[in-house]
Amino acid sequence: MKDVADTSDNLSQTETLVKEIEQSFTLLAKAAHNFDNRYISKVFRDLGPLRRKLNKNSEVLPILINKIFPQDYTNKQYLLEAINATESQPSESLDNEALETSLLPEVQLYVHLLVQVYLLDHNELSRLDTLNGHIVYLLKSFNRRSLDFIQGKIWFYISRTKELLNDLYSIRPELLASLRTATLRHDTETTAFIITLLLRNYLLSHDVTQALNLVEKTEFPEQAGNGLVARYYYYLARIHAIQLDYSSANECVIAAIRKAPQTQLATGFIQSATKLSILIELLMGDIPELKVFKKQPGNFEPYFYVTKAVKLGDLKLFGEVLKKYEEFFKRDDNFTLVSRLRQNVIKTGIRIISLSYSKISLKDICIKLHLDSEELTEYIVSKAIRDGVIEASINHQKGFMQSKELLDVYSTKLPQSEFDQRIKFCLSLHNDSVKSMRYPSDNDTKPETEKNLDKEDEMDLLKAIEEGDLDDFMD
Repeated sequence: MKDVADTSDNLSQTETLVKEIEQSFTLLAKAAHNFDNRYISKVFRDLGPLRRKLNKNSEVLPILINKIFPQDYTNKQYLLEAINATESQPSESLDNEALETSLLPEVQLYVHLLVQVYLLDHNELSRLDTLNGHIVYLLKSFNRRSLDFIQGKIWFYISRTKELLNDLYSIRPELLASLRTATLRHDTETTAFIITLLLRNYLLSHDVTQALNLVEKTEFPEQAGNGLVARYYYYLARIHAIQLDYSSANECVIAAIRKAPQTQLATGFIQSATKLSILIELLMGDIPELKVFKKQPGNFEPYFYVTKAVKLGDLKLFGEVLKKYEEFFKRDDNFTLVSRLRQNVIKTGIRIISLSYSKISLKDICIKLHLDSEELTEYIVSKAIRDGVIEASINHQKGFMQSKELLDVYSTKLPQSEFDQRIKFCLSLHNDSVKSMRYPSDNDTKPETEKNLDKEDEMDLLKAIEEGDLDDFMD
């Protein structure tokens, strides 16, 4: 009796889940008929919970595919083969309206997206890669603006599959061709998705020059969602940091952290961006605040000790930290940037010495900084003087460094430039806020019932934006 009860519960759960997905089809049909992408956004808000339910119930997708698609549907066979299911006669036939809805391009691509997510969660990468080949061909046959959000999401999982298979190069021609097509069609969402995917692909394969060329020759859409903008700025910050343009990198990584959704789903992204921000600050000669490291003590422990070594100017401590946490930095893909901090450690040590001693011999500097020779010490001190790190002079004959009197920082242009940067940021924030405002249409002649429904949809969307559920790109 217990087995019978469990079976009936599973059947009821399966039927409920199938009906839930069919309700999503209704929203997709509204988006296609009304040319309103807010309905698609509502579908994607429920994609996260739906994904977890599909992962536990493997019977839903075969039933759904056999039910909504007719027997002569050309793409039905490979969808069933991808999830290792067989074709069967549906228990109930669809009426004409439901059949017309199921054959909409939006519904077809959404079903393909559900199959993609299901295979990815079950680690069926070979089947998923085969399915992606069919999906790429299917994407080329559609040209509808209501498909923009779905196409961008599908391209994300196609690129993710290739990344997990360690096949970064084969997907580039398709991504570039799709980027060209999306740009010509003014497809904002797909363009933003593909630009971020290409940048990630180039950075994973360490093709920084190609990533920089892509940034210079493309224009990222201003109307893209905050999640995609945050990703774009993060990759841009990494490119600038590798290219030694630390000022631009610092601006981009700060923008990425501010644009990222402040939800649990984006925790990993914010941690990666914060780690990059710490290294960029250190490379610029600044020391991050202590509260940055208190957010996630375990994850930021290596960066805390690196910061400590740079702050103290202790070259020996820096070498020990670099050796101990080498694998950790390589896993974060930050080992190259951390290695560059050796010069900053030396510069900090020289700055501390210049503030502590008005006159000190090069031999003592060599001993304090654990350098190899006095000749190397003289060269490093000379470079620090030339770069403006310290205000001092070297007596080559007697072998000592003479510090000069410190200047008042308010007599320089530094406070003015800092104030100018803050004003520019406030003006940019004001302009973005004005651009993002929505206004009602002047020729709104809808019936009162439809206006109430639209108002409810608008309230649901605003609630989702406040909760951060729209930005699920870190799933």
